[in-house]
Amino acid sequence: MIGKLCRLRPYRIDDAIALQHEADEFLVARWMTQRFPHPYTMRDAQEWVAHAVADQSGSTYLVIEVDGALAGGLGIEPLESEREGVAMFGYWLGRSYWGRGIATEAARMLADHALEAGDLRRLEASVFVDNLASIRVLEKCGFTLEGRLRSLYIDRDGGISDAFLYAKLK
Repeated sequence: MIGKLCRLRPYRIDDAIALQHEADEFLVARWMTQRFPHPYTMRDAQEWVAHAVADQSGSTYLVIEVDGALAGGLGIEPLESEREGVAMFGYWLGRSYWGRGIATEAARMLADHALEAGDLRRLEASVFVDNLASIRVLEKCGFTLEGRLRSLYIDRDGGISDAFLYAKLK
């Protein structure tokens, strides 16, 4: 998928070095769940790239590329059973790319594509209540605030944090 500001593409094995460089920044990891490690080591990057390249679960993991460089990532993880047709949606962007509309364009491209092209009827994204930039990205992409999830996360400082649940429907 190609936009005006970025391109979305599958991960490649040679992305590990750039991934480690962009992801190993506390301000990038600050509002991510602890599934996104910090510090982000070369081993973390190699393991993630290998997982993303080999994934057979039906999930979609893509690189956000800007001017030929890995700038971030985003993904969709479908749910199962009674939640079939629903997927979790998430994204991150390297700090040097913030404030340029790249995350919004990337998230909009993937969300729209996923809902138009596949069997998904609903995308869900939970976001720390203090992550104002990510909240704004979701709202610009047409996600709707559905509720506040109290005491959902333990943040990077060990504090308990609420989250907002956003969704976008087909």
